[in-house]
Amino acid sequence: MKPLFSKGPSLGVRLLVLVVLSISLMVVDARFTLLQPVRSQMSLVLMQSYWITDLPQRLYQGVASQFGSRTELVAENEKLKTEALLLQGRLQKLAALTEQNVRLRELLNSSALVNEKVEVAELIGMDPNPFTQRILINKGERDGVFLGQPVLDARGLMGQVVELMPYTSRVLLLTDSTHSIPVQVNRNGLRAIASGTGNPERLELRHVADTADIKEGDLLVSSGLGQRFPAGYPVATVKEVIHDSGQPFAIVRAVPTAALNRSRYLLLVFSDSRSPEQRATEAAQAQEAADHQGQAAGAPAQAVPGTAAAPATTPPAAAAAPVSGHPAPAATGHAPATPAAAAPAAAPAKPAHGTSRERH
Repeated sequence: MKPLFSKGPSLGVRLLVLVVLSISLMVVDARFTLLQPVRSQMSLVLMQSYWITDLPQRLYQGVASQFGSRTELVAENEKLKTEALLLQGRLQKLAALTEQNVRLRELLNSSALVNEKVEVAELIGMDPNPFTQRILINKGERDGVFLGQPVLDARGLMGQVVELMPYTSRVLLLTDSTHSIPVQVNRNGLRAIASGTGNPERLELRHVADTADIKEGDLLVSSGLGQRFPAGYPVATVKEVIHDSGQPFAIVRAVPTAALNRSRYLLLVFSDSRSPEQRATEAAQAQEAADHQGQAAGAPAQAVPGTAAAPATTPPAAAAAPVSGHPAPAATGHAPATPAAAAPAAAPAKPAHGTSRERH
């Protein structure tokens, strides 16, 4: 008699098949890019789950903001007014400095951007792996985000985009153990490399000479070397400098200026993507075009007072009267440079200058 329910493979066989399949998928995902389209499509589904899981917190924040006391709101309003007034005063000074910087760059024939374009993004997830420092933002490839794009918050640089999806992106933070950024000391311009340690509150400066002029409290800013991060943005503040007489390099530890564990709203920097060679070529072409325009504008003004242009529109006899009292040199249409040059003009062997002989 045939059994009512057919018996399939045992649970051990099923588990073995699933384990082998999982290991194969992990190896393919780590070694190749075949699963990248699948990952991008799955992100569309996961984005909805991120939105749903974040919904309770947003509802709580909305309700809490509605029931805030009037006293706290008034005090916060006064504080914001004071800060806005201070920032407006600083903005006036920065505007003057920006205009001065623009004029200096024009004198230096530089085509670098003074202010970069930025776009606001929101943090929607974090990597659960404790050995990596990565976050997920709600801007992706369809928003113009590109690989390697710098990301910063209100206090300083946070990291760069390392993975793109249609509507989301993954950002590698500065403190990741695989990340490094070229920096310089804002006080004296000393250059160094700041590397991540895996700790979200610490960076280390590698290969800094033991005699280097760096001390606790120095501000480290991005140097712009490598053309990946824009120059001048705060990166970290030196917290500790350890000198060991037996070692050639000092141990320098710094604290990131950006709130890597607390910032929710970030800025994506859209800087100039042209290479230095392209910028130099375009600047040279612009300068050459400006020179040609200047020469074209100055050519008619130089032809008016000169005596050489007069014979083109007037007879030689008419042009000779205002220039010189000697008609023979004027008949040639050129100003007499020397007496030797004027003598052949009056020779009777040249019938073309008949007017000069008639006047004699």
